[in-house]
Amino acid sequence: MKKGQLVVISGPSGAGKGSIYAKVIERTGMKRSVSVTTRQPRPGEVEGVNYFFRTEEEYQHMIAAGEFLETAAVYHNYYGTPKAPVFENLDNGFDVLFEVDVHGAKSIKTKYPEAVLIFVMTPDFETLEARLRGRGTENETSLKTRLGAARRELSQYEMFDYIVFNDDLEQAVQEVLDIVDAEKRRIKNNVRIIKSLLNKE
Repeated sequence: MKKGQLVVISGPSGAGKGSIYAKVIERTGMKRSVSVTTRQPRPGEVEGVNYFFRTEEEYQHMIAAGEFLETAAVYHNYYGTPKAPVFENLDNGFDVLFEVDVHGAKSIKTKYPEAVLIFVMTPDFETLEARLRGRGTENETSLKTRLGAARRELSQYEMFDYIVFNDDLEQAVQEVLDIVDAEKRRIKNNVRIIKSLLNKE
């Protein structure tokens, strides 16, 4: 069985990575990575579907045991991606798609070098600023903070494999789909099949 691909979508807030992630999942059936969190379940959330819910003590034990591909503290709660279910999906031939920040993408690449990292960015910072303002959730201080963070994230471009400039959502989604498709055809990802063909009489 051919091993699945681990694909990471990352990029600054406002670039549209969440929208791209949702549409790629919808169109491909790629597996979502389900995170572990220490926050309380919200109404309607299901264990193992939305999140794996754990106490902070349980979470710290998981960190100590090296069970995470990536982990972060967000607003007094922890969020992280457990390795076991991701690797099980990959071993069973399923592709797994992540949507994480740049710090998480770096952690995943360190622990799983075969991961394909895609950076999503607007065509320019003016567009990013306009989108952030359009949300109506940012004051001037938080807006400057987010734009500064976006510049720092983009400066780490060398750790990524691809960049998708999200000017038009449908086009950006198609570009991500094309990247996933092209990666499936790389020689290094087909060596076992090629060797089995060569060994057949």
